[in-house]
Amino acid sequence: MLHVFRNTWALLVGISLLMLGNGMQGTLLGVRGAIEGFSTGAMSIVMSGYFAGFLLGSQMVPGMIRRVGHVRVFAFLGSLASAGLLLYPVLTDPYSWTALRILLGFCFCGVYIVAESWLNNTTTNETRGRALSLYMIAQMVGIVAAQAIFALGDAGDYTLFIIVSVLVSLAFSPILLAATPVPPFETTKPMSFRTVYETSPLGFVGIFILGAVFSALFGMAGVFGAAAGLTSAEIALFVSAIYTGGLILQYPVGWLSDRMDRRQLVIAGSVIAILACGLGIADFGGVPGLLVAAFLIGGMANPLYALLLAYTNDYLQPEDMASASARLLFVNGLGAIGGPLVTGWLMGRVGPGGFFIFIGVLMALLGLYTGWRMTQRAAVASDDTTSYYAVAPMATTPVTVSNMAEAWEEESIEAAEAAETAEAAQ
Repeated sequence: MLHVFRNTWALLVGISLLMLGNGMQGTLLGVRGAIEGFSTGAMSIVMSGYFAGFLLGSQMVPGMIRRVGHVRVFAFLGSLASAGLLLYPVLTDPYSWTALRILLGFCFCGVYIVAESWLNNTTTNETRGRALSLYMIAQMVGIVAAQAIFALGDAGDYTLFIIVSVLVSLAFSPILLAATPVPPFETTKPMSFRTVYETSPLGFVGIFILGAVFSALFGMAGVFGAAAGLTSAEIALFVSAIYTGGLILQYPVGWLSDRMDRRQLVIAGSVIAILACGLGIADFGGVPGLLVAAFLIGGMANPLYALLLAYTNDYLQPEDMASASARLLFVNGLGAIGGPLVTGWLMGRVGPGGFFIFIGVLMALLGLYTGWRMTQRAAVASDDTTSYYAVAPMATTPVTVSNMAEAWEEESIEAAEAAETAEAAQ
C-alpha cells in the first residue's frame, strides 16, 4: 500500500483538495440559500443542477479530451470551476445558482475524469485495486474535512466562497506538477440499456434508486439542516456523519459481500437505512440522534452502490464489464437528477422530515425489489463472484468504472490461469 501511495500521492492530495472545495460547496449553498430566503423548492432545483451537469460532463468530456488533450481540458475546467464558485455570492438568485450548479457539475465531472485517467496510468494490474481504495479514502476524507472548515466560517459573507475557490485552484498544482506522463485516453462502446437490464435487473433498478438517494444526501443535507434550524456547526457534523459512515462501513460490507449472497446484504443494508430514517423522522435524541441516523444512512447507501456494481459483474464476461458499467453510470445519473427535486417537494409539503421520508421510501423499494428478485434467480456461488471495490458514488465517472472493470478483468484472468495450473497439476 505504501508503494502505491508513493506513486499516486500527488493525485490523492489533489483529489482531497478538490473534494474539500466541492464538499463544502453543497453545505454552504444549503445554508446560504436559507439566508437569502430561497424556498425549499427553489433550492431543490438548484441542487439538482449539479447532477444534470455531472451527467452531461460524463457524456461530453471524453470527446473534449480526445480533441485537445488532458492538460488543456484539466486547466480549462479547473479555471472555470474556480471562477464559478466566486459568482455564487454575487449572483444571488435561484436561476443564476442553478446555472452555476450545472456548470460546476460539468466541470467537476471533467476534472475527475482527467484525474482518474492519470491515476490509472500510474498503477499496474497488481496495484489497481489498492489505488482505487486509496482514491476513495482521499475523496471521503476531503468531504469530511470540508465540513470542519465550513463550521469555522460565516455562510452569510464572501469568505467561505473565496476559500472554496482557492482550494479548488490549489488542487490542480500537485497533479499538474507531478512527474507523470500524460495518459492515453480510451473509451468503450456501451452496451444497450436493454442488455444491461436483462443481464441484471437488480443492478439496473438498484443503481437508479441509489442515484436518487445519493443526490438527496449530497445535495440536500445542507438544505435539510437549515430547514430544521440546526446551527452551522451542527449541519457540518450532520454532513460529516453521512460520509464518515460511508467511509468506515465500506469495508465490513465489502468483506461480507465476498462471503454471502449479495442480495441478502442489500436487504439488510436497506432495512438498517430505513430504521435510521425512522430515527431521523421521529427526531429521537435531538442532534445526537440525527448524527446516528446520518452515519447509518451514509454507511449503508454508499457501500450498496459498489455492491450492486459487483453483483452485476457476477453475470458478465470480463470484456463486457466496462461497457455495462458505463450504462449503469448513466442510469445512476438519471436517478440523481430527480433526487433533490422530489426531496425538495416533500420537504415543502411535510417539513424537514421529508428528507428522511424520501430516502426511507427509496430504501424500502430497493429492499422489496431485491427480495422479489431473489425468488427469480438463484444466487451466484461465493467462489464465483467478482471482488468488491469501494468507491465514492458522488464522484464516480466513466473512468472510475473503467478502472474497476480492468481490475475485475485482471482478477478473472488470474483466476482462470490458477484453475488451469491446478488442473494441470492433477
